[in-house]
Order: sequence, then structure tokens, then C-alpha cells
Amino acid sequence: MAETEEEEEEDAENPASPQRHRALKHKVWVQYDWPLSWQDSNDPDVREPHAKDVQVQCSGIPNGDSGKADTTRLYKRRWLVVFLFSSYSLSNAYQWIQYGIISNIVLKFYSVDAFAVDWLSMVFMLTYIPFIFPVTWLLDKKGLRVTALLASALNCAGTWIKVASARPDLFAVTMLGQFTSSVAQVFILGMPSRLASVWFGANEVSTACSIGVFGNQLGIAIGFLVPPILVPNVDDVSELANHIRIMFYISAGVATLIFVLVVIVFQEKPELPPTQAEAQARNIPPEEYSYMASILRLLSNKPFMLLVVSYGLNVGCFYAVSTLLNRMIIEHYPGEEVNAGRIGLTIVIAGMVGSLICGIWLDKTKTYKQTTLVVYLLSLIGMLIYAFTLNLGHLWVVFVTAGVLGFFMTGYLPLGFEFAVELTYPESEGTSSGLLNCSAQIFGIIFTICQGKIIDKWGTLAGNIFLCVFLLIGSVLTGFIKADLRRQKVNHQTDVQTVSEKKAADVEGGTSPPEILKERKL
Repeated sequence: MAETEEEEEEDAENPASPQRHRALKHKVWVQYDWPLSWQDSNDPDVREPHAKDVQVQCSGIPNGDSGKADTTRLYKRRWLVVFLFSSYSLSNAYQWIQYGIISNIVLKFYSVDAFAVDWLSMVFMLTYIPFIFPVTWLLDKKGLRVTALLASALNCAGTWIKVASARPDLFAVTMLGQFTSSVAQVFILGMPSRLASVWFGANEVSTACSIGVFGNQLGIAIGFLVPPILVPNVDDVSELANHIRIMFYISAGVATLIFVLVVIVFQEKPELPPTQAEAQARNIPPEEYSYMASILRLLSNKPFMLLVVSYGLNVGCFYAVSTLLNRMIIEHYPGEEVNAGRIGLTIVIAGMVGSLICGIWLDKTKTYKQTTLVVYLLSLIGMLIYAFTLNLGHLWVVFVTAGVLGFFMTGYLPLGFEFAVELTYPESEGTSSGLLNCSAQIFGIIFTICQGKIIDKWGTLAGNIFLCVFLLIGSVLTGFIKADLRRQKVNHQTDVQTVSEKKAADVEGGTSPPEILKERKL
């Protein structure tokens, strides 16, 4: 039975803990290109086709009490879905940093102090804290499409509000637009892990999560690069207002296009699940899931709570460095607003490379704690090098050290998400990601305010050493995390069980297509 879309093999993934799911009994299923309905591969009456006839191979699991097996399938559409998510995440992240990287110009245009300009960035962090729990509940109850529509709609609305704020007396309006966009961020940050689980195979989830994070980081990179180019530091207020208005119109046009594409294209979930874990999750009756009970279980999970704190410390430092980068560079290199943006771009581009490499590495090795700890320590080393070379008077040195810092500090982001999913499986990925991000926002506000005050009083070196102290604390906490990889454990048990049943079937005289034996990745 030929299919219209690409179908790919996916290894069986044991979906659950004893509290949440029934025990599984695996069978191997195969679909053939000649007219034939789905049949058990152990049926001796099924003839063996040539290898080229095999379209898809899956493992089945009992579906509730019906005794029927679920099948898994990967769709090409998954790449379009993750691309759309990355696109509106990019647009939102761009808005977060677009004021901070030209903070001296924004300060002059709106006639406000530096602390008020810092709040144009920190409002994203503050808004996240009270909204994350209702938004996570909405993600669990209504799913990916509703969450994506709300995120892209709010993101689009925020850009158009800011279009109306390109006047020196309308700082409150530009803050309102930034607040609206910050609410959109709450719907975005917790989605990468959930989207990866719903659409991608077991050997792709870390890479898919990294792609989701990649879009956000690319938005920050563009936010570092573009505003200093579009908004030069000129003295004429009318000319400056025109430059700012052009910047706002460009971001509004992009956000509107993305919103339209999300409405038309973004799909809730594939018809068939990509993994056995997702297949079993679909079989859970909604009344058996309690959001509050899930939160309480997560809060009582000690390894996860250690990760929550250490993740918050690392990402909070990144938020502070990003928000205050313009002030730090301008202090040592006056008039270098454009290069400040390029240094920020270097941080994020290096981080995007780090994110993708770390995601691929995790998919290959599954060494979650070891990789997380090493990257955390290297983030600390990168921050120390950056702190002590910033004032040397050589911009090329700052570019190099900022790139090293970004590679590890931003590369840590998908590691934290995926490590959290392993430690909390089978809890909702959106809930665990939400708690991680909530911690990051809290520490981001604290670090940005404190580092800003320290820089004003004692200079950039003292402010950066302040962050290094907390990165050291985070490294120690990461070392104490017990690597209880729940998802990997049940996957391994499933693979062992599948091999055992296959051997038993062979002893009893059962037959299976040789293609299955050749292609299975046990």
C-alpha cells in the first residue's frame, strides 16, 4: 500500500513509567508495497518481499484494552513545523534585544535613564514568571497549534504597537509594545522539547530541540546586528525618529508574514505518532492527567530541582551579558555601537553552532550529565577570559573571547532542556521546560539589575566577576545532579525486550522479513 508522504523507520521507544502506562508487549510490523493490509510479521502466511518493497517498519504497542497495535511514522512536514516555530521564535527574540544593543541611542531619543531602557529587556523576564504556569497548562490542554497561534499573534501585535511609538514622548507606548511581545515569549520558550517529542523520532529529538533553540538564538543574533545599522547615532531628532520607525516597520512586516504562515500551515500533530512514547502518551485519557500533581512531582524531584537552579544561573548570566553588552563595550570603546552589535552577533552565532553540535552529540552519545557539566565549566572559563580581556584595548580580542563565551554559554541551552526531559520523564516536556525558563528569568532580572549597578559603581570587570561567581556555583550544583536518565532506561529495556522476543520467535519457528533484522538499530 503505497503512501503519499515519505515514511522512515523509527525504533520503538518504551513510553512510560508504571504509574502512567501499562506494560508493553512488542511486535514487529511491516508495510509492503504490494496490496496487502497490515499483518503481524510473525504470520507464516505472509510472503517475504524484496527489500525495495519495504516502505516503513514500526514497532507496535497495545492500544488500551483493544489489543490493537499503534504504528509509528515520520513525516516530511515535521521540518516545516519546526521551521515555522523557529521563525516566530526568531522574530520574538529579535524584539527582546533590539533596544538593548542601541541603549545609548534609545536613552537619548526617549529622554529616559539607563535603568528604564534596561527594563525594555527585563520586561521579557518579568512577564514570564507569572504567566508561565497558565501558559503551560494551556499547552497541555489545547496543544501545539493553539499555543503557536497565540504566540505568533501576540508577537505580531507587539510589533505594530511599537510602530506607533516612534516619537520621543511615547516611551510608554513602546514599553506597551514590548510588554505585548514579552507575553508572546511565554508561549514560545517552553515549546522546543514538546514539539520535538510530538513530531520527531527518538534519534532526532535532541537535534530537533536544538533547531528550536537555534531559531531563538538567530533572532538574538539579528537583534544584535541590525538595529545599530538601521538606527545610527545621529543628533537630529526627526532623522532619528525616521530611522527608528523604519526599524519598527521591518520587524512588523516580518512578524505579520510569519503569523499568516502559522495560521495556514502549522499543524497540531502528525496523524501517526513518531515514537512509541508519543503513541502511548496519546492513549492516556485526559481525566487521568493532573497538571498540579505533575508540578508537585517535579518540585519533589531533587535532581531536576538542582538542574532548575543551575540552568537559571547559567542562562541568567547570558541574559545579563546580552542586555548590558552595549554599555560594557561603549565604556571601553566609545563610538563603537556597530561593533558592539557585531560582538553580540559573534556571541550568538558561536552559540548557535554550539547548540547544534551539543544536540547532535547528545543524540549520538546520550551522555547528558557529562556533557552538561563540561559545557558548564567551559562557560565559566569563557566568562573569565572575556572579563579579563575586555579592557585590553583590542577589539579583535573581544570578538574572539566573546565567541568562545557564546559557544559554550548558548550551547548549554538545549542541553538543559533535554537533560530535564530525561530527569522528569514521563512528565510533560512543556512543564519541565517552563520551570527551567522561569528560573532563568528570575536570575536574569537579578543579575541584570545587580551587574548594571556594579558596572556603574566599580566598572565592567567587577560586574563580570560577579557573574563568574554564580557560574562557579552553578558548575558545583551540576556536579551534584544524579543522572537518573528515565527515558533512556525504559528505551534500553524496550530494546532488550524486543531482542529477547525476536529470539524466542525464531526458536519457535516464526519468520520475519530479513529487511527488519538488517535495518533495526538495536
